[in-house]
Amino acid sequence: MPDSAVVIAADPAAISAVPAIEVLQLSKRVADASAESGQLTILSGIDFTVAAGTTLAIVGASGSGKSTLLGLLAGLDTPSEGSVRLDGQDIFALDEDGRAALRKRKLGFVFQSFQLLGHLNALENVMLPLELRGDGEARAKAERMLARVGLGSRLKHYPKYLSGGEQQRVALARAFVTEPPLLFADEPTGSLDAATGESVIGLMFELNEERGSTLVLVTHDNSIAARCARTITIAAGRLAGST
Repeated sequence: MPDSAVVIAADPAAISAVPAIEVLQLSKRVADASAESGQLTILSGIDFTVAAGTTLAIVGASGSGKSTLLGLLAGLDTPSEGSVRLDGQDIFALDEDGRAALRKRKLGFVFQSFQLLGHLNALENVMLPLELRGDGEARAKAERMLARVGLGSRLKHYPKYLSGGEQQRVALARAFVTEPPLLFADEPTGSLDAATGESVIGLMFELNEERGSTLVLVTHDNSIAARCARTITIAAGRLAGST
């Protein structure tokens, strides 16, 4: 690992275990006719390691590359150089189908825009990832999870009949219902008012602690970042700091 790499661990004993996430010299460039080189650098030479069970906030100004980084960690995009290992597996050694299968096994996602399916009700949205796994207890597990997030009486409601906070609670239930070892959240309160956002973020941390997931959270909110065990700062596509 390069000397400049940042190690982010929940505790000293965790460092000896296989990291939940290992990022090595990760870079991303895209074509840009207006640039002298013909390319725009979004991320350059990113290195860090995250131990299992910890919480990490990725912060930075708008356009700094933090959401691109999260997409690369999830294998939703491919890098120009570098690698990402999830539980020791180099995800870019897999083809697209392999990465999709890995996400289904290991990852939960929470997005700013909720990403609920409008033609499915709350229960069906939460059941979906379980059904894709062939889980015979999908309905019972989804019902319990929705009750846990305070929506036990809203199972049959479609997203358009739910408030923003309720939709994000459904999204949390969907992300956690498969008990994923890794949870990625991209500005999960960005579409919510302050009070609703505080309620949702508190619930997310509660659920994460209950299940012992490794949480990686992209946020522009310093108060949310402060709730994480560690924070890394991305500036102009580079790792600018770690606390």
